[in-house]
This record gives sequence, C-alpha cells and structure tokens, in this order.
Amino acid sequence: MMSSKMSKEVPFTIRDSDLKCSRQGEHGSVFSLNSMGSGGMMQELFTQSTNRGPDDHLLEFSEALRTIEKALRKVAEEKAAAREEAAEWKRKYELERARNSELIMKGLSSDSLHNSKCEWLTKSPDQTEGQNSDNGQTERCCGKHGICTHQFLRDESPESDCKVGTNKVTRKASFKLAWGCNGDRNGQHRHDIVSFDKGDITTAERSSKQIALKWESQPQTVVLLTKPNSVTVRIKCAEMVRWLKDIKRLDVIVEPRVRKELLEDSAFFDFVQTWEHDGELSDLHKKVDLVVTLGGDGTVLWASSLFKGPVPPLVSFSLGSLGFMTPFQIEHYKYSLDSILKGPISITLRHRLQCHVIRESAKNDPETEGPILVLNEVTIDRGISSFLTNLECYCDDSFVTSVQGDGLILSTTSGSTAYSLAAGGSMVHPQVPGILFTPICPHSLSFRPLILPECVTVRVQVPYNSRGSAWASFDGKDRRQLGAGDALICSMAQWPVPTACQVDSTNDFLHSIHEGLHWNLRKSQSFDGPRDS
Repeated sequence: MMSSKMSKEVPFTIRDSDLKCSRQGEHGSVFSLNSMGSGGMMQELFTQSTNRGPDDHLLEFSEALRTIEKALRKVAEEKAAAREEAAEWKRKYELERARNSELIMKGLSSDSLHNSKCEWLTKSPDQTEGQNSDNGQTERCCGKHGICTHQFLRDESPESDCKVGTNKVTRKASFKLAWGCNGDRNGQHRHDIVSFDKGDITTAERSSKQIALKWESQPQTVVLLTKPNSVTVRIKCAEMVRWLKDIKRLDVIVEPRVRKELLEDSAFFDFVQTWEHDGELSDLHKKVDLVVTLGGDGTVLWASSLFKGPVPPLVSFSLGSLGFMTPFQIEHYKYSLDSILKGPISITLRHRLQCHVIRESAKNDPETEGPILVLNEVTIDRGISSFLTNLECYCDDSFVTSVQGDGLILSTTSGSTAYSLAAGGSMVHPQVPGILFTPICPHSLSFRPLILPECVTVRVQVPYNSRGSAWASFDGKDRRQLGAGDALICSMAQWPVPTACQVDSTNDFLHSIHEGLHWNLRKSQSFDGPRDS
C-alpha cells in the first residue's frame, strides 16, 4: 500500500549549493533547476537521473522498509518469547513451591497423627474408653499411603469402622492398601498424581500399579469355600479347618453343605459356623476378614457371586484344572496362609461387571432385573435358535455396531483368558481396567474384538425385527432369555475382587498363561545351520 501510494507522487530535493531538482509523475520526470552553481554538476546530475529509472528508487526504499519491518518483527518475537519463558519458569517455581509446602504439611500431619496414636496406645484401657466416650468418635486408620478398610469395603453402618484397642479385638480386621511398583525397592512411596494446574494435565505415575495389603489388626474370621463332589478337596478342607482352629485360633465359616460333610466325618467340627439362608450373605463381608477357596477358577467365580457388594481379600488354592486365578499350591497351604495372615501381601484387584436386564414391558427402573455381578464375562448368544443373533450395541448411547452371528461376549480383563480368548479376543492383564467386546463367530470378516475403557456403559438390545430371541448367561450360569425389545446394560462394578498373589500380579499372570495355555511354547531353533556372514 505504501509503495503504490508513493509511486503516484514522490517528491525529492537534492541540494548542492543552489541546485534544486523536483520530480513528479509516474512515467516521466520534470526537473526544475535553479542554477547558481557549476554547469558540470548539473550535467552529472542530469546524466545520473537519465540512467536510473524512476522505479529503482521505489524498489530501494521498499526493500529498506521490509528490512526494518523484519528486524522489528524479530525483536518483538524475541521479546515475547522471553516473556513467555519467564512466565513458564515462574509457573514452575510456584507449582514446585506449592508441592513442597503440601509435602511439608503432610509430613507434619503424619507425625502428629503418629504421636497422638502412640499416646493413645500407651494409655490405660480405662483412660482410652473414657476418651472415646468423651469424643464420641472411633479411631480410624490412617490413609496416608493408600486406602483403608472403611474406604475400601464401604460398610454402610458406622459401627464397622476400624478400631484400635489394647484389650478388645474387633470382629473385623482392618487393613490398608498401598500403591507401588516392583522398582520401588528403595523405600520411597510414590502416589498417583493427576495435576490440572493452570490447564496442564500431567500424570506422575501410571494408575495400574502393584497393590500391597497390610493388616492393621489381626484377622479373626475366615470363610472357606470348596469345590463340590471331590474327595481330595473334602480331605484337604477338613485338614485346613482343623489347622486354622487349633494353630491359628481363627473362627471358620463354611457353606451349609460343607458343614454337614465335616460333621459326618467327626463331631470335632461342631465349632464350624455357617449361614442358614441366603439373606445372611448380604452382611457376610462385615464378618469375614479373609476368603479361602479350594478348587479351580470356578470356585473363585462362586466365591465372587456370594458377595453382592464389597469382597474381603481372597486366597485361592489350586485344586482344579487350569487355574488362572488360583496361584497357591495346596501342598504348601500352611506356609502360604501363615505369610498371608502376617502380611503384607500383594493383591490383584479383579474388576467385575454389573449387569441389568431391562424388559421391553418395563416402564420404570424398579421393574428391571439386577444387578448381577460377574467376574469373568456375560455372554449373549442365539441359544437353541437356528437363526443368526441380531443384536444392536450402544456405548454411552452412541451406536457401536449391529452383531450378526452366534453372539457377543462382554468380558472383564480377568475373563480375557476364558470364553473371550476362545472366541478370538486378546489376553489382557487383569490389573488393566476395561471391558472386552468380543463377537462370537460373526458373519463378517472385518468384525474384530474391541477393548473399551472402564468408564463406559454398554447396552446390548434385541431389535424388534429380530427373527429369534437371545439368551444371556452370567459367568456361565443364571441363563435368561432376551426377547424383542429387551436390553442388557453392563458397566464396571464399584466392588472388585481382591485376590492374593503368590509373587505379584504380573508374575502370577505370566505364570498362568505359560503353565495353563503353554503360551508361545515351541522348540528352540537349532544353533547350527546357515549364519550371517
């Protein structure tokens, strides 16, 4: 804009003594000369102006302006970058100072809590009871390095809070969960940190790490669940019950069937407790400190189904076939249980699915069926029908796909080595939270399995134009028919199953797929033969 404006009228003046020259116009020049000096200088000026066109001066001036503009822009950019860098360093400094202050405050609070707890423990029982009655509060366990029992089990009644006493021992043992990695051998504890400070989202550590369980009071009650119709399991059960009572001084609860079998063997087992009706199972987690299973993975699934809410820590001894969830050997049960009761132990939080069946005739939520908790998978198949299953699948109300085939499997990561694996799904570490979306014999070459995040809600509906009904089964049992318009809603349950690890979660998982499936087992390549030159 500047150049075009200047090209219309560019006056300039050259002074040499009394010489004055003015040029106007675009295509020509008009010189006004006031000669009061030498004629040679006028001749030189006239020759120079004739040789250089009128646009040369404009180009030189324009280039000079561009150079100045570039220099100014560079200076401005450098200044802005310097300000930005200074602001970033200031933000980092403030954030680091805030974190240091928070760590200092946490250290002070933990020290004060530890001192107060020590003072509380050194008091006599009478002083302790009097102080508790004055305060009207129960002593809670500290959640500095993890989750405590009252947070993990989510007991509804306030009486279930963990207590610390010198003479009295509560019925419910308290424990604490801590997050850490195998590399954290130096005693440093690291937390999961998700920071949203000033729009920045950072994760200091990964969310899925090895979890350790540490008892804060001695376990008192054990429930023992066994595989039925097995002579070996029946013998080992009687032996373990006797050891738990005589040596470990623990209260033992068994199923009504198992108690009857034990009493048939000997009247010594009259101390064994059980439940009379299924209504008592809803409060079982408030009485039990530890669950022990004797059998295979099916026994673990049965134990999970007994707890409709929180689940106590579970120790599974292998007396079955494959044993993906049974890492402990029954031959060493004394050593294993002794170390588990002392603690700390590594555990795996095995996520469960919460399922609801919504009938087409249902008008409101109370008419729905559920919730049904599954540890392995929920399967929707065509049953005895000869027609393809037609299922419409939605994820958080977003349409996913229409399944046309033998059916669909919605599996947890713990169930990834079960039916989902046989249908072509991937093997997933049980500590990874997610929902496996695996089709069964789909009538499409491009239908591949999916792994959905744990936060989604999956809805599988039988369309009204379906030729036949579908059938849903939950961990291989409780089979239900789904007619046209019926739907199955699945989401991640808030109560996982904490299973004890023999070594740690990853080691047990790899050992199970190596031993149970002989994963990637082949003869090694011979060392002799052609080689790279």
